[in-house]
Amino acid sequence: MPDVATQFVVTKEHRRFSELCDAVRRERYIGVCHGPPGVGKTESARRYANWDELQPELRHSTLTNAPGDAVDMKARTIFYTPKVHNTPRLIDKDVRTLQDRLGWLIEFGTAGSNFKLSDVGTSGERLVELLIIDEADRLKTPSLEQLRDHHDRTGIGLILIGMPGIERRLARYPQLYSRIGFAHEYRPLSSDELAFVLEHHWSAIGLTLSPSDFTDAEAVAAVARITGGNFRLVQRLFAQVTRILEINSLATITREVVETAREALIIGTAS
Repeated sequence: MPDVATQFVVTKEHRRFSELCDAVRRERYIGVCHGPPGVGKTESARRYANWDELQPELRHSTLTNAPGDAVDMKARTIFYTPKVHNTPRLIDKDVRTLQDRLGWLIEFGTAGSNFKLSDVGTSGERLVELLIIDEADRLKTPSLEQLRDHHDRTGIGLILIGMPGIERRLARYPQLYSRIGFAHEYRPLSSDELAFVLEHHWSAIGLTLSPSDFTDAEAVAAVARITGGNFRLVQRLFAQVTRILEINSLATITREVVETAREALIIGTAS
């Protein structure tokens, strides 16, 4: 069976987050995205930036190594997670390195055979349109000021992703807060969205979810009760459901299967 935990499902919240990214890119403002852990903030950001494919290209890119043809760079976006022990100097170095490399890849991809090494760096900085900072709660005042300064100097759009309350914390920094033009609360899955996501998970393991089937309805209710619409927890739960089905050679997801899968998980109260 496929690994359902690694599959991304496009939800309404992801579309709303993408609209936030588009607006920040377009207006070159600062945006804030906040929500409880596990609702899908990081997954949405990585998806928007196509970071799973783009990051290896940035890590290994050189002036003589062209980006892969299949790499999608249309978002022109950097996804960056600061280390727990971060400093303004380290953040500035990391962000500038990523921005320079992505700018070069965009230049190369645009110019193709007309690309000249002498042109490197002349326009790459402005070609990168958005910087997404995950785990922004880790940043202290000097690091936040460094990002604000980088935003001011380069004109790049900036999105800070954090836990609930980060928007109130940022209000204590007038120079930064005055530049925030957009905010987005990333919410847990609604009942309709959860049904859509579960239909996808059922299909991914070769089954069909039928709302009119009592066994399926019981299983869906169990998932809703256990996860509370938490996107990450749904993925973790279904990884266990898939394992239990395989081990026991079962072909039906029942309430008992879901509850057995839940026993294998450690679920914190914050989820």
